[in-house]
Amino acid sequence: MSKYRVWLLLVITNLFWAGNYVFGKYVITEMTPLWITFSRWMLALIFLCPIAYFIEKPKWKMVRKAWLSLVSMGVLGILGYNMFLYSALEYTSATNAALVSALNPAVIVLFSVVLLREKISRLQTLGIVVSLIGTLVVITQGNLSQILQKDYNQGDILMLAAVVVWTLYSMIGRRLTTIPPITATAVSALFATIIMTPFVIAQGIDITKIGPLVVTGILYMAIFPSLFSFIFWNISVRSIGISQAGIFLNLIPVFTAIISGILGERITGTQVVGGALVFMGVYLTTGMLDRKLAVSLAVNQN
Repeated sequence: MSKYRVWLLLVITNLFWAGNYVFGKYVITEMTPLWITFSRWMLALIFLCPIAYFIEKPKWKMVRKAWLSLVSMGVLGILGYNMFLYSALEYTSATNAALVSALNPAVIVLFSVVLLREKISRLQTLGIVVSLIGTLVVITQGNLSQILQKDYNQGDILMLAAVVVWTLYSMIGRRLTTIPPITATAVSALFATIIMTPFVIAQGIDITKIGPLVVTGILYMAIFPSLFSFIFWNISVRSIGISQAGIFLNLIPVFTAIISGILGERITGTQVVGGALVFMGVYLTTGMLDRKLAVSLAVNQN
């Protein structure tokens, strides 16, 4: 798959995940983080399992050999990340959660450079900085000094834990090259759902309190952030590495602002400026400018 197609997949992935933030803030008022995570992935499995079986036709012997990695992915990316995210939304605003999640690309790069020995250029490093600044502009409405004055609460700490968990999940997914991406997502989700089952039974739920907004939110989470985003993310990480894929996570606050605008909130000038910086950072980090400079140099030398 070409890098341009991978980048498109990553843009779509983060658009769907931005919607997860929006719906998550509403759904968490009527369901616990555990039930949101369980319901979302139970529904997603209805689609994931047939797709994996009929399209990818996985070699089940290889799947069995990779059971430990798949269980780890389920515990980290399916169970851990979502539990931390929805728990964080109980205590903090979506803006605060987006602020902490903006650290994700930097944490991914740090882990990948130290643990996976991945290398990044100076322009890519600059891209990370530019996109991070753009994200901060979006979520602070241009008041960057707010970052230094902020007292982080329990929700912010939980979101920081989500960032670390997602980084570890991505690193495992990057190394799991023997299992097709849809199959890896389906099997890891199945393991996570099995682990959650006794806990959701013990916790119980009052279905009379489940309104239409919650049903709509769960359906959205199951189809778009769960099904498509996880598949697209695993495909992308294997294609270009987690350092470059991670920078696209900075698009989440931008898309969140756009979705909020569609729902009636006014889009401000700072959001436009911040969004432009994020896209500029993505441009630099994907190495497009590096290649253009290399081509230009080669032409001049000839």
